[in-house]
Amino acid sequence: MFCSDDPVHLQLLTYDELEELLSILESESPVSPNNSCSEGSNRTLSSAEGDRKRRRMESNRKSAARSRCRKKQHLEELTDELNRLGVVNRELKSRLEYAMTQFFTVQTENERLRSECASLSARLSDLHWILLAMQNHINPR
Repeated sequence: MFCSDDPVHLQLLTYDELEELLSILESESPVSPNNSCSEGSNRTLSSAEGDRKRRRMESNRKSAARSRCRKKQHLEELTDELNRLGVVNRELKSRLEYAMTQFFTVQTENERLRSECASLSARLSDLHWILLAMQNHINPR
């Protein structure tokens, strides 16, 4: 890593040093330029913090991916349930329509039979009076 004391000599950075520098720049309390060439303890601390941050970010990514997967699976289950309930609903509507058709058919037949019953009762009553009249006419008291 280069030091601010050596402005002329520019040295290439290793991958670990680049990650450390990025973590320093991204951290909430960046290291001041005066401390950038400090001893190994800061480097180790920053590296540990960077590793912890990377692990946390990776864990968060995995957790988010699992969450998205669960959400997608739940949505698929809800879609399947919606389709299944749609089929059940159509079947129930069809059965209701059939039952209503049968009901109206039976209701119409029932009304016809009641009317016929009333007509036959009136005719029977008339025949009963005729029979009584004939019996009274044949056998007067």
